Amino acid sequence: MTTTRIAARAVLLDIEGTTSTIAFVHDVLFPYADEHLDAYVAAHRAEPDVAQAMREAAAVAGEEPDADDATILAHLHHWLRNDLKVTPLKTLQGLIWADGYEHTGLRGHVYPDAAAGLRRWHAAGLHLYVYSSGSIEAQKTLFAFSDQGDLLALFTGHFDTTTGPKREPSSYAAIVEAIGLAPNDVLFLSDVDAELDAARAIGLQTVRMLRPADTPPNATTTHASALSFDQLDVVLR
Repeated sequence: MTTTRIAARAVLLDIEGTTSTIAFVHDVLFPYADEHLDAYVAAHRAEPDVAQAMREAAAVAGEEPDADDATILAHLHHWLRNDLKVTPLKTLQGLIWADGYEHTGLRGHVYPDAAAGLRRWHAAGLHLYVYSSGSIEAQKTLFAFSDQGDLLALFTGHFDTTTGPKREPSSYAAIVEAIGLAPNDVLFLSDVDAELDAARAIGLQTVRMLRPADTPPNATTTHASALSFDQLDVVLR
């Protein structure tokens, strides 16, 4: 097995297709949120996070601020079923999944090699961050309740769509500013070339994950690549 040695001070990680299989998100998490959305909102409507997400959803949908919940929920279901990266939807999904992880035995999928790599890099002194279109709440609960054990303490910080779109260089500039490192000190792992292109444009090191379960057989990339975290020898700079 060929390994790629990379010196960095921090690793920024995507989730889908990188630490976790895409199928888990699309075949387990999305249907779970779709099924429980209406009941969750009804039960928690008065809570500040839910109330704020519903107001934001109404605004994004172009509805009046006093639109009824059924109207707003119809938009949320449409966005969910079409995998649209709408921040209030992501907020509600994260809350619903957190409730599921805590009360129903739902567990987040993390590849075994990813869990081992995260533990290895953390032990070596690297700072680990997540940047995903899923909300910060969703990220934290996936790793806290993963099928590889509680991995949450390995991470220094989390970023989501409130930072900016994942295919825009300005989002990665904001992240490196927030974590206080030079761009070249950060390694970004993702399975999406457009995200990697945006990160590389402002100077981050990049690796394209080519997970066999998540990657078309004829996929090509202009970035360094790896089939698993086992092929990445990331050392502290």
